[in-house]
Amino acid sequence: MKAIKSIVLAMVAGLCFGFTGVAKDASEVNVAFVYVGPVGDGGWTYAHDLGRRHLETLGYKTTYVESVPETDAERAIRQLARKNDLVFTTSFGYMDATLKVAKRFPDKVFMHATGFKRSANVGTYFARMYQARYLVGMVAGKMTKTNQIGIIGSHPIPEILRHINAIALGAQSVNPKAEIKVIWVNSWFDPAKEGAAANSLMDGGADIVTITTDSAAATQAAEKRGLYAIGNDSDMAIYGKKAHLTANIYNWGVYYEFLANLVKDGKWASRDDWWGIETGAIDLSPWGDMVPQDVRDLVAAKKQAMIDKKFVVFEGPIKKQDGSEAAKAGQKLTDKEMLSMSYFVEGVVGTIPK
Repeated sequence: MKAIKSIVLAMVAGLCFGFTGVAKDASEVNVAFVYVGPVGDGGWTYAHDLGRRHLETLGYKTTYVESVPETDAERAIRQLARKNDLVFTTSFGYMDATLKVAKRFPDKVFMHATGFKRSANVGTYFARMYQARYLVGMVAGKMTKTNQIGIIGSHPIPEILRHINAIALGAQSVNPKAEIKVIWVNSWFDPAKEGAAANSLMDGGADIVTITTDSAAATQAAEKRGLYAIGNDSDMAIYGKKAHLTANIYNWGVYYEFLANLVKDGKWASRDDWWGIETGAIDLSPWGDMVPQDVRDLVAAKKQAMIDKKFVVFEGPIKKQDGSEAAKAGQKLTDKEMLSMSYFVEGVVGTIPK
C-alpha cells in the first residue's frame, strides 16, 4: 500500500538519470493521479487530491482515477500514461506497475509516492510526517487528563511504527506519565473498524485518540463521547469540531507544483525526495478552540526548532519498548534506520503483529 520506504535505497535526492525536455507552458502539461482510496476519504487520498486541485489553479490540466486496487494498477496507470505527460502514482503497492508502464512510455514522467525503485523516467517521493506526528504528540501529552492516548494502527510497517513512536516521544517530552495504547485494524480505510477501535481505546481509559488510518471515524466517535481526537493527513475538524484538537497534515500542493514546474521547464530528472517540515509539505491544521495558548506556543517553538535544524525527532537517548537502547545520547538515527524501524519505543503499550 502507500506506506514503507526501502532500507536499501534511501534518500538520494536529485538522483539524475538525465530525463529532460523542452520548456512548455503549464497549460500544455497534462498531469494525472492514481489514488488507492476515494477522494472523499478525508485522509491520505483527499490530501493528494487537494494538491491536484492546486495544480489546476496554476494552469495545469489534471485528471485522476480513485479507489484503484493494487491488482488493477497497471491498467489504470497505462490508460493515464497515454494522454498525460506526468503521472503520480500515490500508493506503495503501485511501485512495480509504475515501473512496468514507464518502460512502455519512455517519453513520459512518472513519480511514485513512498516507493524506492527508480528508473530513467520514474522518480519517488514522500514527506517527513514523523516531524508533525511529534508535534501532535506534544499536544496530546499536554491535553490528556488520564495520561492515556489511543492510536489506531493501520499496518505494522516501518512508516507506521515510525509515526507511532514519534507521537510517543512528543507526548513524553511534555508528560513523562503519558502512555500510548495501540490497536491495529490492518486497513487504511475502514470507518467501521476504525470507529470500533476508537471506542475500545476510550473504553480502556484513553481520553485522546489519533489514527494512522484515513477516515474520520475516530474523530466522530470522540465527539460523541465528549473526548478529544487528533486527525491524520488532512484537517478533520469538519467531522467533529468539539473533539478535534488539530491534525498532522500533508500540503502536497507545494510539492506537486515543484515537480510539475520541473517537467514544464524541461528540467526534470529522476529523483528521490523526502521533504521535511521546513518545506511546508507537512504541517498542523488549525487549532481547535479548546487548545490553550500555552500549548500552541510550546508546539510553535518546537516546530521552529525543527525548521531551524536545532531539533531532531529521533535523537537519543531513546529506549525501545523492551528497555534496550535504540539510540545513545546525542545519536541521531539515520534515514536508513528510520526507514527500517521495526520496534516500539518505551511508553508504547501494544504489540507489533508479525
